[in-house]
Amino acid sequence: MLQAAQFLQLTVVAMLGLALVMVRSADMAVGAKAPPFDPMRFLFSRQTAYATLAIGAMLLASRLPWRRVVTWRPRFNPFNWAILVAIALLLAQWIPFLGHEVNGALRWIQIEVGGRKFTFQPSELAKWAMVLWIPWWVATQTRRIDRLFSRGFLVPLVVLLGVVGVIIGEDLGTAVLIFSVGVGLLLAAGARFWHLALLIPPGVMGVAAVIMSSDYRRARLTAFLDPWADPEGIGYHPIQSMLAIAQGGPTGRGVGNGVQKFGYLPEDTTDFLFSIICEEMGIVGAVLVVSFYLVVLVVGFGILRRCPDAFGRLVALGILLMLGAQALMNLAVVTVVVPTKGIALPLLSSGGTGWVMTAAAIGVLASLDETDPALREDDGVLSGEPLPSEGLAIEGGT
Repeated sequence: MLQAAQFLQLTVVAMLGLALVMVRSADMAVGAKAPPFDPMRFLFSRQTAYATLAIGAMLLASRLPWRRVVTWRPRFNPFNWAILVAIALLLAQWIPFLGHEVNGALRWIQIEVGGRKFTFQPSELAKWAMVLWIPWWVATQTRRIDRLFSRGFLVPLVVLLGVVGVIIGEDLGTAVLIFSVGVGLLLAAGARFWHLALLIPPGVMGVAAVIMSSDYRRARLTAFLDPWADPEGIGYHPIQSMLAIAQGGPTGRGVGNGVQKFGYLPEDTTDFLFSIICEEMGIVGAVLVVSFYLVVLVVGFGILRRCPDAFGRLVALGILLMLGAQALMNLAVVTVVVPTKGIALPLLSSGGTGWVMTAAAIGVLASLDETDPALREDDGVLSGEPLPSEGLAIEGGT
């Protein structure tokens, strides 16, 4: 019988398999310049290489002793270095010869090696580094986070706001996602609600200021309220997305037979891949995608419940919150429940950085599914006895 970690990893492999097929289908071209279908070209494509790398990262992460790393000193701790490197890379986006702009957004770092260009999205590293760093910080404090404001609560909050502040100008959706998950982790770790509630007014004002200072963000909000007011302009994207979903019906047109991908629906391989899945696979495809995420969340929550230590429970919670919230945001955007925003569908939308980092995070979650008797011993950080995270709202089983 499969263990929870193995079932989780097989689900990720299945999602990446679906992603390869649907990204290839969405990227299909027609006409005299369209290359003929070549199975070998598909097998050795860049996306296949990314999927292979993602599976490798997941398997590697699932075998690393993450709990033991908590006891390392801060100067050597990889969690500490990960967040520092993430912030440095976010700032490096502004360096002219490193930063790479796509569709008016400066979110990538591009490096040329041997005549080939490789791009990396630092925000992907930042969001998962934050998911690991906050639990590490909480686990290493000697007092409860709700009793020690300056060290237990203020430090992670300042780091969180710093990361979000660097990202928000170019990627509002990812900034909101990271901030929401970070606040959720702090609350689960025992931070007082009223401390975080003080951030709501300035947070809302900050988001409103970012939206109002950008013409295209204001236009997206207008298009969400009434896309048919400008169907050939700013309302074009949401209209084409809804049209693709509506044309799918119960079973879809068939994989490869969609029409919207032929120049009608922008970002069909990335943020709006779900629309293509719905058009070609219908309601069946939509249910399949949602089921994949539900399986990961349900199995992951089972792993969380069995974690014997507070650090493991917080990490598991952060991974599940990040994955679930990002998937929900993408589905809401694609179905025009919220204004259009550049949020990828985890493990499905085309993108090497996103696939590798998300799969690695799932590997970390899988590594927590173990019943090591040593973890139950009173060894300070790992036992979960007198830790700051005793304020966790979630209960761990034994």
